[in-house]
Amino acid sequence: MAAENPELWSKPAEMQKHNKEKSNLERAFNEWNQFSSRFADTKVLLEMAVDGNDEGTFKEVKNELNEVQKIGEQLELQKVLSGELDQNSTYLSINSGAGGTESCDWAEMLLRMYTRYAEKQGYKCEILDMTEGEGAGIKSCTLLISGEYAYGYLKAESGVHRLVRISPFDSNARRHTSFASVFVWAEVDDDIQIEVKMDDIEIETYRSSGAGGQHVNKTDSAVRLRHKPSGIVVASQQQRSQVQNREKAMKMLKAALYEKEVEKRNKEKDALNSTKKANEWGSQIRSYVMHPYQLVKDHRTGYSTNQVNKVMDGEFSDFVMAYLKAQIHGTLGQNTDGDVDV
Repeated sequence: MAAENPELWSKPAEMQKHNKEKSNLERAFNEWNQFSSRFADTKVLLEMAVDGNDEGTFKEVKNELNEVQKIGEQLELQKVLSGELDQNSTYLSINSGAGGTESCDWAEMLLRMYTRYAEKQGYKCEILDMTEGEGAGIKSCTLLISGEYAYGYLKAESGVHRLVRISPFDSNARRHTSFASVFVWAEVDDDIQIEVKMDDIEIETYRSSGAGGQHVNKTDSAVRLRHKPSGIVVASQQQRSQVQNREKAMKMLKAALYEKEVEKRNKEKDALNSTKKANEWGSQIRSYVMHPYQLVKDHRTGYSTNQVNKVMDGEFSDFVMAYLKAQIHGTLGQNTDGDVDV
């Protein structure tokens, strides 16, 4: 590519972008060829089974068709994960809702769920900022989950999550409903230019809390940035110096502003209109019921399971896949049968 356009050698960032695009196209082309070839081979095998009336070959054809179907579904999912930032790493923030200790505990349960999910997917998970609850749990937390397609998959988690359970904090063992909101936005590449005026930013420094040894309690190294025009607030406290935390927070802010711009640009699209309601308090995207029965249900797709403990242990890929498939077929919000009765 550089040989055809020598000017690219003097623009390493642009060259890297083109090489990444070339690599993605080559991979997609090779995957399609492999799928097409395997499908053709299975067709030949079927013809042999019919000609020979061989039951054993028929079984082999059935197994091959199942595998071909799985590959086809994976290629279909890659189609919906073709957005500009879907391949990127992602930020994920969790905020407890009204309800004090109950909601803070629920937010911490979600933190564990997403941390476990990242581990199972082979992603790197880093806590950038966290505010602990007064009695238990956390008020808020921001994660950076690094890995290929982390944003493409986890964008399905944006919205309000509801928990119904017997409260461990209630001496009368009554059932409580708790809410927490999750917001997901992509980590932007350095070649994406986001203009941020420093006059629009309010900078606050404070002492870090949580893990990190004695250092975090002695210096005002944590940094919180408030973008006054948009109201976006980001913070970083896990780096050892104020300069590092400021750089980290600035990168998060640029990513959040880019996400806001993309959402604004696409707000007329049906896909976003159908999920807009899910990002408002009191209109949850998913319910996790632990009492009086076991159920996790996604209200956008209708997908549900009674394996609550597995979901809370980070095994919620089926919910992500159901969301992505609903996007492909344009059925988001059309497969539900109302709220969960509790």
